[in-house]
Amino acid sequence: MSDQVNKFLGDSLGRTLIKLLVVSLIVGFIMAVFGWAPLDFVYGLRNFVLEVWHRGFAALGRVGDYLLLGATVVIPIFLLIRLFNYRR
Repeated sequence: MSDQVNKFLGDSLGRTLIKLLVVSLIVGFIMAVFGWAPLDFVYGLRNFVLEVWHRGFAALGRVGDYLLLGATVVIPIFLLIRLFNYRR
């Protein structure tokens, strides 16, 4: 079983724990220097998803506006062309 644990961790349990402690200490120090908190990342991700969601639907609304604006010109021209070609 210990071989499976070592294979999963990539190294022995003790060495993996020491590596994780050192990296956690470095990351914690950097986060403290910049004044970051773990929840800042969660809220940042949440706000990013919400912003993309809202901007995405706003972009779809603009596409719909462009579609209607173009259709007011294209559809009458299409109908006129079809009527003139129908007579022949």
